[in-house]
Amino acid sequence: MAGIAVLGCGRIGRVHARNLAHHPRARLAMVFDLVREAAQQAATELNVKAAGSVEEVLGSGEVDGVLVATPTDTHVPLIKSAVKAGKAVLCEKPVDLDLERAQACWRELAAANPKVMIGFNRRFDPSFRALRARLQNGEVGGLELAVITSRDPAPPPAGYLKGSGGLLRDMTIHDFDMARYLAGDIAQVHAFGANLVDPAIGKLGDIDTCTLSLRAKSGALVQISNSRRCAYGYDQRIEVFGSGGMLQAGNRRATSLESWSAERTAARDPVLNFFIERYREAYESELDAFVTALEQGRPMSPDFTDGVEALRLAACAEESLRTGRVVNIGA
Repeated sequence: MAGIAVLGCGRIGRVHARNLAHHPRARLAMVFDLVREAAQQAATELNVKAAGSVEEVLGSGEVDGVLVATPTDTHVPLIKSAVKAGKAVLCEKPVDLDLERAQACWRELAAANPKVMIGFNRRFDPSFRALRARLQNGEVGGLELAVITSRDPAPPPAGYLKGSGGLLRDMTIHDFDMARYLAGDIAQVHAFGANLVDPAIGKLGDIDTCTLSLRAKSGALVQISNSRRCAYGYDQRIEVFGSGGMLQAGNRRATSLESWSAERTAARDPVLNFFIERYREAYESELDAFVTALEQGRPMSPDFTDGVEALRLAACAEESLRTGRVVNIGA
């Protein structure tokens, strides 16, 4: 049974730690956080050890892999250290905020054929996976158009936004990866952005609303719509269209119950309002994929290269915002 340690005991780190503690074929070996109180709270809740340092985690023979859920600017150094210690890595997105630093990291590590998986959890959402499988099976013909909608219920706290890397590297990064997951490599991107939600976000030099048009190398077109505010909940939808029809994966609700009366028809529960609820199954499946690849010695997916390519799209989208031009994706 693989022993896996969690680095970072904040909101998402606790989610991963709990999932590990209940995984049938993995063992939560230990947890670590620079904030000792956070680590100790997680350790007490899950009845595991709170390590005193990263070095203790990476030096432990009980640890086969690490799950990195720390701030983004620590991802590259932690990935390097873990790989050099012979550990498999599942790292939260984005792989880094700086494309060149991410590329340099991979150049340094690639020859060792490291086991590194990047946490694009939406690939593991049951509906999104089913949509892609049926698309690839030709159910609606070749992909011609894809529409990816991702809208948060409310902006994150200002403290988080300051170090997030901005909307495109923090939030849209998931949608860039989903565009590649559905349409393959992307050739061009054209971005429009605005501050329509919170003036404070604009003062940080960021946007809170965007639409992006992408052209895949296959010729398929992809439209991404993002907002930091959504009055009706956490809006997460995908539509793909081809010569044979359309596939849609919609929002999730607490139940499938509908109410029909003189006042309303087909009234339903609100859509789920938080990413942890919406993607609960996806996080569990993502972890299981990591454990399975570790057990069987299979390649990790999505891998470090997928993380780099999503970051490249974010950088090109930012260039498009600055210039107002369509940006061709370089090699």
